[in-house]
Amino acid sequence: MIKKIINFFDKSEDRVRGQLSRYPILYTLVGGVAIVLFWRGVWHTADMLQAQGGILGFLFYEPVNMVIVIVILLATGLFVSYFIGDSILLSGAKSQKKLAEKTSKEVLEEETSLSEIKKVVIEIRKDVDEIKREVEEGK
Repeated sequence: MIKKIINFFDKSEDRVRGQLSRYPILYTLVGGVAIVLFWRGVWHTADMLQAQGGILGFLFYEPVNMVIVIVILLATGLFVSYFIGDSILLSGAKSQKKLAEKTSKEVLEEETSLSEIKKVVIEIRKDVDEIKREVEEGK
């Protein structure tokens, strides 16, 4: 039963994402509104639970809640990746400089390297298209 529900939502998500990806501005608006309403609901639920008092009220008391949430975020690995971001972590691990710290020479070298990579990708695409044509003609 649970597998059917998960499968339904998985397939449904694929269809919705496929449709919305054709309209990026609409996709952004729908996603943005949904995210804001989700967090609004979380916020109001926490306020309601805090207002009830007792153990729930204590758990949702802001300083206590912040400690609990930091522990959960640290345990799941989301704390650092959310607040700093993967790209910053990766660039730091590779000892890369921020764009503002790079010299113009380094930026030009990087642009040249990217340009060369783009040329290679274009050549590969042409080769693949040529192979596809030959395969289709051979049928």
